[in-house]
Amino acid sequence: MNRTDRLVAMVLFLQGRRVVRASEMARHFEVTERTIYRDIAALGEGGVPISGEAGVGYCLMKGYQLPPVMFTAEEASALFVGGEMVKQFTDASLQGPMASALDKLRAVLPRDRQDHVEKLVSRTIVRGRAGRAAPDIADQRWMVTVQQGVVLRRVLRMSYRGLEHDEDTQRDVEPLGVVFYGGAWYLVAWCRLRKGLRHFRVDRIRRLELLPVTFTPPEDFSLTEHMARSGNEGQSEPVRIWFHRHAQDRAQRESYATLSEERKRDGGAEFTLYSYSLEWTAQWLLSFGDRAEAVSPAKLRSLVRTAAEKVAAKHG
Repeated sequence: MNRTDRLVAMVLFLQGRRVVRASEMARHFEVTERTIYRDIAALGEGGVPISGEAGVGYCLMKGYQLPPVMFTAEEASALFVGGEMVKQFTDASLQGPMASALDKLRAVLPRDRQDHVEKLVSRTIVRGRAGRAAPDIADQRWMVTVQQGVVLRRVLRMSYRGLEHDEDTQRDVEPLGVVFYGGAWYLVAWCRLRKGLRHFRVDRIRRLELLPVTFTPPEDFSLTEHMARSGNEGQSEPVRIWFHRHAQDRAQRESYATLSEERKRDGGAEFTLYSYSLEWTAQWLLSFGDRAEAVSPAKLRSLVRTAAEKVAAKHG
């Protein structure tokens, strides 16, 4: 952030709080306290009425308001995508107010930014269960660039490391949409290297570049239909798992709508779900200890057993 942007952001930061210490602003803006003191002085010289007291903090004088600041396309997009998260992971007490707030935001955006937001929202899917908190999301520093590629229909060049690989692969992809499921964001794209549709977990991207190259998506492609198909065929396969009743809430939360109960037994129940990676599923099951069991397929049971033997060997 350059200094001009930081000065405006500091006024907004102060406007939304009663009293703020210099140390708090230094942490927020990732600068030194000395820099904050200089910026506060510059704002005062520029006519912004800031009062301060040693050991207490700074505040804007009562009645001062910064004129409305217009959202950038990226900021507006972040708010609308956040609204989709609220729809999925909160109850109706928040869903209604969020929808109303987003309608107001949409109404004041310039036409070009409305179009940007509409395109992104139409190419974004959030999967989850209402009433459950969204899990923590890992490093997502590439999300803005990913979203730009999706909206602008521009090719992305990236270094990517898959779950079961020790080295990065270099790929050019045609971004078609972004999807949140299983606790992480995924880029759905046509991979020019593999010549097919792939799901790339955003926090496994090591390097990303938005190329000045546009592409035309397939006329018959629908992100919604693709996700419906991929949940039942192609990239995933059905597995059967037993979970103890005390582990079922976590299992439901982490697998979301893909987990359906089949029959109860032994203080728990067997469930069927679709797995994109048996290797990942095996590692996930190990994290439940004796509160989970791979029932089928046989390959999954073998992977769990092999992984457990490696863990046991580590402990002598």
